[in-house]
Amino acid sequence: MVIDSQKMQSLAAATAREDIAGRSLWADARRRFLRNKAALFGLLLLVFVVLFALFGNSLARWSNDEIDFSVMGQAAELGGPSLETGHYFGTDDLGRDLFARTVQGTQISLAVGIIGSAIAVVVGTLWGATAGYFGGRIDNIMMRTVDILLAIPYMFVLILLLVMYGRSITMLFAGVGLISWLEMSRIVRGQTLSLKNRDYIEAARAIGVPARTIIRRHILPNLIGVVTVFATLLVPNMILTESFISFLGLGVQEPMTSLGALISEGSGTIAYGTLWQLAFPLLFFVTTLFGFFFVGDGLRDALDPKDR
Repeated sequence: MVIDSQKMQSLAAATAREDIAGRSLWADARRRFLRNKAALFGLLLLVFVVLFALFGNSLARWSNDEIDFSVMGQAAELGGPSLETGHYFGTDDLGRDLFARTVQGTQISLAVGIIGSAIAVVVGTLWGATAGYFGGRIDNIMMRTVDILLAIPYMFVLILLLVMYGRSITMLFAGVGLISWLEMSRIVRGQTLSLKNRDYIEAARAIGVPARTIIRRHILPNLIGVVTVFATLLVPNMILTESFISFLGLGVQEPMTSLGALISEGSGTIAYGTLWQLAFPLLFFVTTLFGFFFVGDGLRDALDPKDR
């Protein structure tokens, strides 16, 4: 009986430790995220798109800028998808392999979305955390600046930057990221205002910890959840912006391409019976957007403290 009692006590203690560990924010968030079927489906979509972007070129039999003269200028049916010729997604109107170009377009669109979101997250988080922590006149000046910039149509600014400084991929990364941090800064500022009066912040301030250190060690780590969710939802918006710019002809230039540029080319030739030129880039474009939106919604629900 003594041994059984000790086993029961050990089992109860282990269960209690598991319960305590399971009550942490990230453990609860992981459990809720894994129970969200839509979020898991979105994660699978993103894994598929990322694997296609990373390893698609190893499956392609043609390079993205190589021209197949046997189908160039021929009937539209000859340029359709074919395993025999190695054009799995068919060719475009210039005889270039659409599979390889879709791989490259997916890489460019993902890079624009992720890098642009990273720039927006870094700038917006630092700006919002600084304004929210110091408050007063500093907060007023910084947030009025944000309000003024929000009143300017950001698409007009992006187009103006691309026209003035050249239609390069670097300018596209910088332009998309640097005009998309405004909403992030407002969200971070609101969260910082709710954090800066917490007891541990007051204690750090009372013992003379510098403001920069408090922001770095205490404010920013508590913003990870909110920033992660917003960043996940910001990526598809970046991809949509890049696609719209490329659709207008101001995005990446030949020989590089993006999903938006491929969709623009496909929509221009669809009247000639070349549906595949629009269908395949559009398929990966929609799949990427759905994946990010589902994962973002899942993270938002999983990290919501009201559901704990």
